[in-house]
Amino acid sequence: MPKKKTAEEAPAEDSALVSAAKSIGAAAGKVASAIGVKPEPHATPKTIRRGKPVKKNKPRLPRKQKKALKKAAEKAEKARTGS
Repeated sequence: MPKKKTAEEAPAEDSALVSAAKSIGAAAGKVASAIGVKPEPHATPKTIRRGKPVKKNKPRLPRKQKKALKKAAEKAEKARTGS
């Protein structure tokens, strides 16, 4: 399990400007919290509610009826072309 990085183990990539900015930000946050300044709540975007999809009015036949119709159509086609 990896260890958490502490302030002493900070990577060497942090330059003097980055560390100065971090310390200034921390100090400003402490001052603001001491004064009692609270951050503004984020405005959440209004969610768009979508209704249920509209059902299609397709006629759906049971499997046996479909097979019977298909068989009858094939038989009629065979009788028409075979004669």
